[in-house]
Amino acid sequence: MTGFTPLSLTHALPFLPLAQGDIDYQVDRRGEEGLIETVLAEPTTRVMLVNAGRIAVPRGEAAMVNYEAAKMRLAMLPGRYMSAELGSHPGAVAIFLGAYGPRADAEHVVAVDVTRAVRTADSIPDAAGVGADDSFGAADGPSRGRGASIIDQAPQRFDWVDLRGFAPHASAREAGLATSAASVSMWHNAQRHCPCCGAPVAPALGGWAQRCTSEADGNRILFPRIEPAVITAIVDRKDRLMLQHNAAWRGALYSTSAGFVEAGENLEHAARREAFEETGVKVGELRYLGSQPWPFPSSLMVAFKGQAETDEIHVDGKETTDAVWVTRDEYTHALIAGRMEAPGKATIARYMIEEWLGHEL
Repeated sequence: MTGFTPLSLTHALPFLPLAQGDIDYQVDRRGEEGLIETVLAEPTTRVMLVNAGRIAVPRGEAAMVNYEAAKMRLAMLPGRYMSAELGSHPGAVAIFLGAYGPRADAEHVVAVDVTRAVRTADSIPDAAGVGADDSFGAADGPSRGRGASIIDQAPQRFDWVDLRGFAPHASAREAGLATSAASVSMWHNAQRHCPCCGAPVAPALGGWAQRCTSEADGNRILFPRIEPAVITAIVDRKDRLMLQHNAAWRGALYSTSAGFVEAGENLEHAARREAFEETGVKVGELRYLGSQPWPFPSSLMVAFKGQAETDEIHVDGKETTDAVWVTRDEYTHALIAGRMEAPGKATIARYMIEEWLGHEL
């Protein structure tokens, strides 16, 4: 008969900020001829913009990232605005995200990656002090006066925020849209040539794939690569949590054990291996907590809670520079005193720590 362990009452995490998408991907339509043009012509279709992995929001909203209760929304454009834009900006990539509602009267959503169609994201102005009434929305109608295109005006028309800044302040639905759009966008911009033959690639299957342009090499279809990573909240028999500081992290940030899965390795082995390599602590029983995409640029974070079989810590001194066991009170006091900083609100690590802590940070 085994005794009680801290893992006995562990449950999967009920909420993760980047894993809340509820859209119908309509995968069966991705191979449809002229899909993007057809969808953009529908009156209910909405378009969101992505630039170098950052999401377009109405002007003035990026300044609210640091406010606890701030709400953020996607800057959405009517689909009909973008049909001609795509024709005149061959560097833009359209991604069919899917639809909401019954197929007969579904509302479709398309993301347009403008990274290679406009100036670089570094030219985007600071949003501080800009009024929210400067936003560009569906009610504004097509651009008038100067006749400049929407894509050309995009860097100045909108604020641009990364997924870590957007998701904690957005609705679950829009956080899901942003996560998918950012993931596929960053892949398109990172892989511009076929990894097998080196020929240029072109978007395919509604933006969710690429086609090699080399007929001699078979015009192969390429799909985004996902890199699995494990992240583990390790507790000892006293239900203390081990937190560690990585050499690459800013300030006093402390988080849980994490690392990429090696070729030929299963998730559980990776979780135990990473913990031992970084801290010298051996982990036994593991419980699954959940997973969420982490498109920086292409990871899938798989979370576990692990039971430590040893509690003596020996950090590797290279990747991990410090690791400590903390009680709930010790952790709370360390946060208040500034000796430790918690992971960001978009990270799975924060929710893992809150699960152990018993309340929100």
